[in-house]
Amino acid sequence: MRSFTHLTAIPNNATVSVGPARLGVRWVDVGPPVRAEIIVMPFQSEESLAHEVALGETFAVGEETWRFADLDMSSADDWEVTVRRVDENEMMRPPTGHLWKPARLRPYGQLDEAQLQSVEAALGVRLPPSYREWLGRNNGARPETEHHIPGVPFTLLPERPLFGVHPEYPSFDLVQAQRVHRDPWLSPAWLVIARPSGGLLVVSVGEAGNETVFFVHELDLVGPPGPVASVARERKLRAVAWSTYELIGRLTPMDLDHLPPAQLLPPGAATGPRNYEDGPR
Repeated sequence: MRSFTHLTAIPNNATVSVGPARLGVRWVDVGPPVRAEIIVMPFQSEESLAHEVALGETFAVGEETWRFADLDMSSADDWEVTVRRVDENEMMRPPTGHLWKPARLRPYGQLDEAQLQSVEAALGVRLPPSYREWLGRNNGARPETEHHIPGVPFTLLPERPLFGVHPEYPSFDLVQAQRVHRDPWLSPAWLVIARPSGGLLVVSVGEAGNETVFFVHELDLVGPPGPVASVARERKLRAVAWSTYELIGRLTPMDLDHLPPAQLLPPGAATGPRNYEDGPR
C-alpha cells in the first residue's frame, strides 16, 4: 500500500496518518546528534514498532522508507518533527527548524522529607506536589545567565534565582519571600517562587490540584493592601506553565540572538556523552 502523503509534521503528544500507518514521536533529543524515537503503528496490525533515528536517517513504514527530515522546537515540551517519504531520485533538503536551548540552572542542593515538612510548617500551607518534588530535588536554582520565556515580559537573573530554603540568605529564601514579595500584594492563597525582573512567579496553594505557574507583572503590583485590592491584582495573573517542571522546560537563555538551527551530523562524527550531573540546565 502506497501512501499519498510524502511530507508530514508530527507535533508532540499527537499522531498523524501517512497511509499504511499512524506515526507518533515518543521523545526528541537535541544531541548532538539530534535524535528522536518515532513510533510506527500499522493499521493492519496491533503491534507498534519503535525506531530511534538521528536527524536525516531513515526508518521503515510498512514497505515504504521514510526519513526524519527536521525538528522545530519552541521549548523542551513543545516541538514538531517533520518526516518525509523517501522516493526514487530523492533530493535531500537541509533542515530549517530550530532547536530549543536548554535552561542553564544551578541547583542549590536537595531537601529531605523532614526539611520539606519544616518549610511547609513555616509557610502554613501544603506545597503543590509538582513544586514540592522539584524543591526537594533542587532547593531552588540559580540561572547561570539571563533566562526568559519568549513572549513573557520577565527576566530570571543570576542574582534573582528560583527561591529555596536558605534562611541564612533572606533574599533567596522561600519563607522570607512571602513576607517581602507576596504579603503586600497577594493573598495567602499564592506562593511566590521567584522574583524575576519584571514581576513575580507564583503558584497556587489555595486550590488543590492546580499545578500551574503564573506570572504577575510588576505594573500590576500597585494599590493599597487588603483583600479587595488583592482580588483585583490576582485577576491579572497570567499562566505561563502547567507545572514547575514545564516552567523549567520553557525557560530559555537569552545569550543568543536566535535559537540554534537543526543540523545534520556528518556520517561518522564523534559525539560525547551528555552530562546530567548538574541537574536541570
